[in-house]
Amino acid sequence: MLDLGQVYQGPYAALLMAQAGATVVKIEPPSGEPLRTRELVGRKTLPAMATLNQHKRAITLNLKHARGRELLVALAKRADVLIENYAPGVMDRLGVGASVLMAANPRLVYATGTGYGLSGPDRDHLALDFTVQAASGAMSVTGFPDGPPVKAGPTWIDFLSGTHLYAGVMTALFERERTGRGRLVEVAMLDAAIHTLASQLEWITDKGEAPPRVGNQQGSYMLAPYNAYATKDGGTVVLLCLTEPHWKSLCAAMGRPELADDDRYRTTPRRLKRRDEVDALVGAWCAQFERDELAAKLREAKVPSAPVRDVREALERPHLHERGALEWFEHASLGRIALPRSPIRLHGAPHLPAAQNPKLGEHNLEIYGELLGLSPAEVEALAAEGAI
Repeated sequence: MLDLGQVYQGPYAALLMAQAGATVVKIEPPSGEPLRTRELVGRKTLPAMATLNQHKRAITLNLKHARGRELLVALAKRADVLIENYAPGVMDRLGVGASVLMAANPRLVYATGTGYGLSGPDRDHLALDFTVQAASGAMSVTGFPDGPPVKAGPTWIDFLSGTHLYAGVMTALFERERTGRGRLVEVAMLDAAIHTLASQLEWITDKGEAPPRVGNQQGSYMLAPYNAYATKDGGTVVLLCLTEPHWKSLCAAMGRPELADDDRYRTTPRRLKRRDEVDALVGAWCAQFERDELAAKLREAKVPSAPVRDVREALERPHLHERGALEWFEHASLGRIALPRSPIRLHGAPHLPAAQNPKLGEHNLEIYGELLGLSPAEVEALAAEGAI
């Protein structure tokens, strides 16, 4: 497959394919994709480049050069899949859009990731994870009621839409097995983000107005307790009671079993009417313990909960390493880092170990020679004329 992805969305979809065993060729402009450009300026590999480009072979290709576009068409004729996440219309203006490449190879699955889609009045708006968090409504409900809208810490929309792009490609490949023909696959970041607002849609349905920011409480104020609670060592634990048995278990763990049958708190609707009281009761109890001690008590009581860990702590947890979700790897320029493996597990199938990401154009001679039959001298000539 051909990976013309940039930054996170497209490269992540291609990474999932690489980690599933696909032969992935990462195609970048001679100057490198945006993450690579940042890397070259800083003279250090970015962890994102190391993570997203494992198990890929890298070539350079100048799509603004006529010979470069010819090379892409030739490569597409040999490919099963092409993934790109340029702005809508960019590939068409270059003369190598889906219609051209799929005409050259009717079996090609051409997958495009965009911010707002290939259609609609907002199609041409510039899109990055931050801007789509704002435009989707997600940012409006993130933060506390007395504060401004806040973006989520992770770049979640890029990776969410990248996952959908992978799913679309795999669906199209399954279809191709039956029809023999490829398919144009499209995923918009905005479309994917809207699905995550399920709790907020409850609020709109019930109240007929835009949902507020609720801090760490449940998005539509439908559960209590549901919050993040401070511990005596300065830590934080989140807990919630999704069902009445959870509330009974929490009351027992708190040493207050009578609260489970107290008419004021016995059911979720009643606790919601006294949400602040419930939070005060639970918060006072949580504040008696250190974070990990409290987390252990809640796990033992089978109350849905988790300690709030920082990113370093999360990456060093034995659980992810023992499962093989993370692997310590000696990177050539970054040293010892934790690289993630694919979260998709096909039991019985091999799970690729972590690997070094390729340098810019590292496999030019290899790929152009293997796939297109070009000699080293021809590849050097293409580089000299600026086609690759």
